[in-house]
Amino acid sequence: MKRAFKYRLRPTDAQAAELSRTFGCVRKVYNLALAARTEAWTRQERVNYNATSAMLTAWKRTEELAYLNEVSSVPLQQALRHLQTAFANFFGKRARYPRFKSRKTSRKSAEYTTSAFRFRGGDLTLAKMAEPLDIVWSRPLPEGVTPSTVTVSQDAAGRWSVSLLVEDPTVEPLPATGATVGVDVGLDHLLTLSTGEKVANPRHERRDRARLAKAQRQLSRKEKGSANRDKARREVARVHARIADRRRDHLHQLTTRLVRENQTIVIEDLTVRNMVKNRRLARAISDAAWSQFRSMLEYKARWYGREVIAVDRWFPSSGLCSTCGALQARMPLNVRTWTCACGATHDRDVNAARNLLAVGLTASVCGAGVRPQRRTPGGRSATKQKTPRREP
Repeated sequence: MKRAFKYRLRPTDAQAAELSRTFGCVRKVYNLALAARTEAWTRQERVNYNATSAMLTAWKRTEELAYLNEVSSVPLQQALRHLQTAFANFFGKRARYPRFKSRKTSRKSAEYTTSAFRFRGGDLTLAKMAEPLDIVWSRPLPEGVTPSTVTVSQDAAGRWSVSLLVEDPTVEPLPATGATVGVDVGLDHLLTLSTGEKVANPRHERRDRARLAKAQRQLSRKEKGSANRDKARREVARVHARIADRRRDHLHQLTTRLVRENQTIVIEDLTVRNMVKNRRLARAISDAAWSQFRSMLEYKARWYGREVIAVDRWFPSSGLCSTCGALQARMPLNVRTWTCACGATHDRDVNAARNLLAVGLTASVCGAGVRPQRRTPGGRSATKQKTPRREP
């Protein structure tokens, strides 16, 4: 199982300057290749990785782009491969059309393959550098492994990090267990389990909202292009990084616990990108990070031999009685508890989690879909379908 180990990095001034040049060259090559492929696309021509690689060789020979020869060629080639992957995802309808990288907003990173770094005795030395990097080894790498790729990056807060991709032999399936659980995500409570347990929503962004607002006010008062504005921008980025770090750590703990304790986990397939269009709830939904929670849950389930089942978002999990199966006509969001005609009183979120678990396990066993059927195969409404007339 391939796994990335990320560590903090403390480069020297010379190394930081070299890495910054590399970031700039990677961004330049990516944008040049994207512009060339976009222009060719308007002429109804297809340009692949090999063609852009030949373009890179020609660019290096020009006087205007001769500075591309000053950095390692491997990160530049990797940028072209990443662009090729982006176009493959676009043509496969898995992503939008690739966008140009910005010096201010895009992630600064450079990827090195085995031909562009040396890893010996715990020391990592990149191409074009004489000294190894000063890495904060917060946790050890698996014994006897060698990185296949190394990615160096710098976030908006100015923090340097290095990610080592290795083949981790320690990732093995966990012992099978018969435990299953349904998970309903929310805002009042981050998670509600079918067992009745509720996990509180830490609301990380709200805890630092005053500090963030102060930093943003300070930023708005600085003159554009000044050194003080750059310092204020980094302070805003530090607050955002603090919020993101706490959120990520909390989600890691939750997902690891769910995967370790349960063999099958049933969740709801939510379209978060559409839900954040609600202006009243956009900030709270973004802070809850439901998409990040699902992503962590799915890749950890693959690691440890667990199963994650996603139930269709249109399944009426909240308004369906988990006792008798009766469906309520309306279930507004402000209704948190309700009583069914059968006499069962339900907590809205616990009832939803139980319904998700039931329908998820049924679909898994029967191989059927979990989306309620609204129309017949012929396209007409099932309630309005007429009985065909007999031919005389």
